[in-house]
Parts: sequence; structure tokens; C-alpha cells
Amino acid sequence: MSRQADLPKLNLPQPTLVARKGEKHDEILCLIRRKWVALEPEEWVRQHLIYHLSEELGYPMGLMAVEHTLILNDLSKRADLVCFNRDRNPILLAECKAPSIPLGQTALDQAARYNLVLKVPTLLLTNGLQHYVVATDPSQPIEVLKAIPKYESH
Repeated sequence: MSRQADLPKLNLPQPTLVARKGEKHDEILCLIRRKWVALEPEEWVRQHLIYHLSEELGYPMGLMAVEHTLILNDLSKRADLVCFNRDRNPILLAECKAPSIPLGQTALDQAARYNLVLKVPTLLLTNGLQHYVVATDPSQPIEVLKAIPKYESH
């Protein structure tokens, strides 16, 4: 039985994803990187989110970066997913967790630390079942949004 069958149905649109049994573990074809990666629960969430952002909200896949490297306090870190505008400025930072991981202050703190470097207007936390979207305009109080903004609204 494929590991994909063991992964939960998420609270995101169901994309057509390509998975296979690898030598060491099940693999999924990343929609952005166009390469096979380990089919871990967090990756399952990330691929669903990429599809949703692209197909439902208009974010161009060519302006998305998976595991985007950033330097924070002289340490190299990787943001799960960063979306850019056409001027190549980051506009959305998504922190993806496995469905079994509850979203809380720890995930928000991690995304907020990354945002010290990226300075995106929108932070998104998701475990595929719950989604929290936060507007981070420094001139305004932090605001929890009801939905992920569409690409054209940035």
C-alpha cells in the first residue's frame, strides 16, 4: 500500500499529485522544484498549498520558492514556501506543518523570525487542516485575516 493512502484528506483543494514508491521511501513530484522528494506529511501539506495558491488564488508557480534559504543571526534557515511579486519582492511566507502538528505560538514565532529577514506583508501557518493568515504591515497592528489574499491584491 502506498504511503499516500495513509495521509489525511486536507482542508485544501485536492490537486492531482504524482507519487511513486522510491528505493528508501515514497516520493512525490514537487510542483515547483520539478523533482522527486520524500513524501513526508509536511511535504503533503506543502504540495496541496502550492496547488491552492496557484490554481485558486492566482500565485504564479514561477514566483514561488520552496525551502527558500535565508540568513538569520548568521545562521542559514529555510522557509517552507515564499511567494514573490513580479518585482521579485517576497509577499507571502508560508510555514507548513504536518497535519498531526497543532498550530500554535511556536509555529508563529518561527514564521515571525523568518519574517525579520523577508519582511512579507502576509504570513501563513498551515498544517493542511487549519490555516492562520496574518497581515504584518509594520504601520498597522497585526491582523488575523479570514482568508489568504489573492495574488493580485498584493
